[in-house]
Amino acid sequence: MSTVPAEVLPTGAPSVRAGADDEAVAPLAPRARLLPALAAVYRAQLSRARVARIPLLFVATFQSIGIMVLMRGVVDGGSEARAVVAGSTVLVVAFVALNLLAQYFGQLRATGGLDHYATLPVPPAAVVLGAAGAYASFTVPGTAVTAVAGSVLFGLPLGHLWILAAVVPLAGAALAGLGAALGLLAPRQELATLLGQLGMSAALLLGVLPAERLPQPIGWARDLLPSTYGVEALARTFDRRPDWAAVALDLAVCGVVGVVSLALATWAYRRAAVR
Repeated sequence: MSTVPAEVLPTGAPSVRAGADDEAVAPLAPRARLLPALAAVYRAQLSRARVARIPLLFVATFQSIGIMVLMRGVVDGGSEARAVVAGSTVLVVAFVALNLLAQYFGQLRATGGLDHYATLPVPPAAVVLGAAGAYASFTVPGTAVTAVAGSVLFGLPLGHLWILAAVVPLAGAALAGLGAALGLLAPRQELATLLGQLGMSAALLLGVLPAERLPQPIGWARDLLPSTYGVEALARTFDRRPDWAAVALDLAVCGVVGVVSLALATWAYRRAAVR
């Protein structure tokens, strides 16, 4: 075995001493910033689910259009028709952003997939927001098709459907945050799936059915559902002269609920990742 004289060693290199106190720690790479990490997670999630995009869009859209066709036999027009079309449109968002995201994070927690993300130098918020944004992105074509089909089916005006550009991301953020929190907080994967299904069922029953036909206690529960304010904002735009102040207020409430639900999901991720 050859030896190297100490004189040839670089003077700036750190020395490593053997012994009980040998705890020299290599410097870690700097933690990634939020926006670049968010973009990376979003692209990765979008690429991962690309194969399943067409079935997801088909199922979510077909389900909502089928509900509108069934409701067409009992609802002729007016405020009830507006509620049915708006609720069915936002239901596409609930199916993907709430139901499927709850199942996804429940599966990650059950199979140890969170350990992979925990080893990455990315903020927890980037993981939650990236996954939520990717799943919510799948709903854009479905919501547009559902809104147009419902408007034609019930004879509603199409001129203000551009409001979907605000309704989809705000309602998607609120429902995706709730879905992620349910999946991360559920102690078992099966329970996460059940909670996601129940959440989507609540969005269906409380969003599609006209509010004036619901009993008062159920109406209070409807006010607590994050998607309600997206439904109300979209339904108001079907009027001949929409009350834009009320629309803006509904969207603002939806946005606040989205921030709270995503913050809850981020806390649930930190809690699940360290356990």
